[in-house]
Amino acid sequence: MFNTLSGRFFILTVVFVMLAEVLIFVPSIARFRQDYLNARLERAQIASLALEAEHMISTELEAELLATAEVYNVVLRRDEVRQLMLSSPIPQSVLTTYDLRDPSAYDLIRDAILCLIDPRENVIRVLGAPVRSAGVMIEVTMSSTGLRIAMMDYGLRVLWLSAAISIFTAVLLFWAVRQALVLPIRSVVNHMQSYANAPEDAHRIIIPNARLRELREAQDAMQSMQIELTGALKQKERLAQLGGAVAKISHDLRNILTSAQLFTNRIEASEDPIVVRLAPKLVRSISRAVNLCETTLVYGRAEEPAPTLEMVKVAGLIEDVLEGENLASEGEIAYDMVVTADLELQADPEQLYRVVSNLCRNARQALQSAHRGGVITVSVGEDLTHWWVMVEDDGPGLPKRAQENLFTAFQGGTTKGGSGLGLAISAELVRGHGGSLMLEKTDALGTIFSIRLPKENN
Repeated sequence: MFNTLSGRFFILTVVFVMLAEVLIFVPSIARFRQDYLNARLERAQIASLALEAEHMISTELEAELLATAEVYNVVLRRDEVRQLMLSSPIPQSVLTTYDLRDPSAYDLIRDAILCLIDPRENVIRVLGAPVRSAGVMIEVTMSSTGLRIAMMDYGLRVLWLSAAISIFTAVLLFWAVRQALVLPIRSVVNHMQSYANAPEDAHRIIIPNARLRELREAQDAMQSMQIELTGALKQKERLAQLGGAVAKISHDLRNILTSAQLFTNRIEASEDPIVVRLAPKLVRSISRAVNLCETTLVYGRAEEPAPTLEMVKVAGLIEDVLEGENLASEGEIAYDMVVTADLELQADPEQLYRVVSNLCRNARQALQSAHRGGVITVSVGEDLTHWWVMVEDDGPGLPKRAQENLFTAFQGGTTKGGSGLGLAISAELVRGHGGSLMLEKTDALGTIFSIRLPKENN
């Protein structure tokens, strides 16, 4: 029990309530002592009035009056005259004198504590003001034993009452905290355990229902985290399924492309000038497709092999990409290439072709989705530390959702129905070269992507 939140709260409540009671007890016991002594002064004054009425009283009656007042002597001062009203033998000398006419709170508390901790039987003198102004001062001599016994009895009663109040208060607070805090927290823990057993089950996501603001915020944060985690797990499952499907499709597609490759070898023997010009490009395209299928089959999942770096004349590679895109756009879109014929950069030619092809295809699809023509420009250059390739279009720009998840598979699609795989794959291929793929600009005037490849590998 004491290792639980409610159990510790119960103990702390009892301790704090008892501490508060102690702080109340000290001035309370001091007040009780003052009232006790004032009562003795009043009794002594009443006893002295009997003497004034009879003028002479017997020794037995005097002793009885003093015993009733619980004092040894009574002295009444009137008009600066000090008069011994009642007296009896004092068993020992007076230890100290207490003046109750105008005491400070500190003096009352100090004297009360000293009286409680001193077990000896002492004789004390108490000074006070007579009731109803029946003189200037009244003075009595008395034993401290009766006072200490009365104070101990009062203190024990106060402590027992304090303990009962603290336990009762702690029980009420324990129940309140258990209902308002412990049980909701336990419910959250149960939700967490249930969700951990099957995180892919959306029905196990917590539904915030707490009334406490802090606990509601915790539930909201947990719900957001669980929704994101469930989505990530589903995406991972889809990627795993896609990897298996791609491997199967690649196996059959490789066989089809291999047959097509055999046919293109015969086409190359044609003397038709158009065929002579296009056949090598067709052969290279089919070879790239066959190589991609074989790579997929080797790895069996959507991971890319490390690039095989070599110096590539980039002009020919860009020309192949743009010629293929031009055929796909059926002349609706213009293509421009800004690159010197002898410029070389270090890259894996097949992977670089795929990256540039993906960027140009996205630009073409963006222009086609806007139902208008446009211009796609591919620029290549270099500086002291990097080669760079920029793909620019004058299309409508990327939607906001695509910008937020630009290089995330299945979430960063730039066109309606797109999966976003092209940009995700391209970013992975460029990272494999030690470079970066970045979105430089996108607005209503167009979009620019840039590829930067480092020269330190050279």
